[in-house]
Amino acid sequence: MMIRKDTLLLLATSLLLPASLQASTDPETEVLYQQHCASCHGSDRLGGMGPALLPDNLSRLKMPQAEDAIRNGRPATQMPAYADILDSESITALAEYIYRPPANTPTWGKAEILDSHLLPHPQGSLPDEPAYEADLMNLFLVVEIGDHHVTLLDGDRMEPIHRFPSRYALHGGPKYSPDGRYVYFGSRDGWITKYDLYNLEVTAEVRAGINMRNIAVSADGNYVMAANYLPHTLVLFDADNLELMDIIPVENDAGDSSRVSAVYAAPPRDSFIAALKDIPEAWEITVEEGKPNVRRMQTDTWLDDFFFDPGYDHLIGAARDGKHGLVINLDTGKTVADLPLPGMPHLGSGITWEYQGKRVMATPHFRTGAVSIIDMDNWEVIKTLETEGPGFFMRSHENSRYAWVDVFFGPNKDKVHVIDKQTLEIVKTLQPAPGKVAAHVEFDRYGEKLLLSIWDNDGAVIVYDADTLKEEKRIPMNKPSGKYNVWNKINYEEGTSH
Repeated sequence: MMIRKDTLLLLATSLLLPASLQASTDPETEVLYQQHCASCHGSDRLGGMGPALLPDNLSRLKMPQAEDAIRNGRPATQMPAYADILDSESITALAEYIYRPPANTPTWGKAEILDSHLLPHPQGSLPDEPAYEADLMNLFLVVEIGDHHVTLLDGDRMEPIHRFPSRYALHGGPKYSPDGRYVYFGSRDGWITKYDLYNLEVTAEVRAGINMRNIAVSADGNYVMAANYLPHTLVLFDADNLELMDIIPVENDAGDSSRVSAVYAAPPRDSFIAALKDIPEAWEITVEEGKPNVRRMQTDTWLDDFFFDPGYDHLIGAARDGKHGLVINLDTGKTVADLPLPGMPHLGSGITWEYQGKRVMATPHFRTGAVSIIDMDNWEVIKTLETEGPGFFMRSHENSRYAWVDVFFGPNKDKVHVIDKQTLEIVKTLQPAPGKVAAHVEFDRYGEKLLLSIWDNDGAVIVYDADTLKEEKRIPMNKPSGKYNVWNKINYEEGTSH
């Protein structure tokens, strides 16, 4: 039996692949990956100069989009086009390959975290005066997911100050230091980036995990905590230079481990709260003398998304079945109410306001066209507003009489509803760019102006007068998603996400 020379070469090359990839049934595609992709994305697909190419990390990118990126490259990035190098079948095979789980679960522990640490500007090495003139409390950061950049926007003039590249697929919203000078970004790939808004420089970076959900910054600004899907960990860093402090394995008493859905700062409690994906528990973590202490709260079901009352006395979590939510007293750890919330509420986007002498909260839903409005004294749903489709983001401001909610999912995704907070009625529906997704509002620090995103590569943020609801201008951007106002975020303004 004759064996072709190129077949022998292929088999020999495949033996040199990382163990996590060798078990695949397609050695030819594995070799193609090593030849053309590994130098940027890592031989084990864990990422390098380019993002990690693992199924969970690619959840925001559909396979046809990945195939198009391989074939035609990605503008304004270092991703080249391979249409003239590889045939169509090879490109399709590579696209399918990166959506396969690796044969062995990759690891990311202390050694890998320490090796990833970058410190271009240690704490205290940059000037303490801003390099530009603006109201530093009325700055916005706009995340542009079209080409992975962030724009710093002057909230008084509504004009860009600076635009800079970000890590791939920022997730969970940037978090500011208590004084507003620094901002921390978390990427789906596990990178945490600390950025100095005064000097417009990255000061530190570290990779906390392979697949990270979000980050939180402690109320005193001393710590940053990362929530990971892979590995199943919470990771604590010193906020000054992002130096590793501790890794917390996330598991219950029986040894069952869990992904972490999200981690939140709870300022009045001087703690972090973690939502767990695979264990029916919620965790409260306090840090004393640099060491994290975990307090576990048992729940009757798995909770995916959290909302907190203004005093952080109660946690409201969305049950995995998408039909209800639970209210947990954070002091006792006991469930005190069960909320009927069919349609999977997006509680992380919920807001509160004063209504007829009491505080209410409101949340859109992922699976049904509704906004639920809940009395926070007795935890009863006092009204369900019908919308033109499932929504994702809801925003307001203490000084505004309106709340805004998008219709992110379904055929009416180009519409946005405006709700009167005292009549609890939809008073206006906007359609600013027919056929294009309109989503995510953020107010300026005074509640006088607001920004709305048109989620398109040829998109924009639209500036509205918050009282008259009149459009004032459009600022072109590349698929802008979230906008984050410094004042609103560091003061936990009631109309924005926390």
